[in-house]
Amino acid sequence: VQLQASGGGLVQTGGSLRLSCAASGFTLDYYAIGWFRQAPGKEREGVSCIGSNDGSTFHADSVKGRFTISRDHAKNTVYLQMNSLKPEDTAVYYCAAEPRFVQFCAVVPEQYDYWGQGTQVTVSS
Repeated sequence: VQLQASGGGLVQTGGSLRLSCAASGFTLDYYAIGWFRQAPGKEREGVSCIGSNDGSTFHADSVKGRFTISRDHAKNTVYLQMNSLKPEDTAVYYCAAEPRFVQFCAVVPEQYDYWGQGTQVTVSS
């Protein structure tokens, strides 16, 4: 069971990036998937999540209206579309899978058992 996060990079304020979370060894559809981020010197922060089988979605207040989480079932991938990026969005972003059926997801790290390796997002001012 592996998760691979990708799509990070360097972008200017106001720009966009799309992060991908691809799975190998299992099908993502059944799992709630969350995106978390951690900036240097700060605690890990829950960003967004999507429930099992396209259940509910959740976005933290800090990203609401700018970030969108979605699934591509055919590609066994979950995306995080990030628009109107701000310097405070700079962090390493991780995707994680909660290995149980969850209709209403939550970005509580302890509920997620499988984690990807992280992808760096840097937003320049």
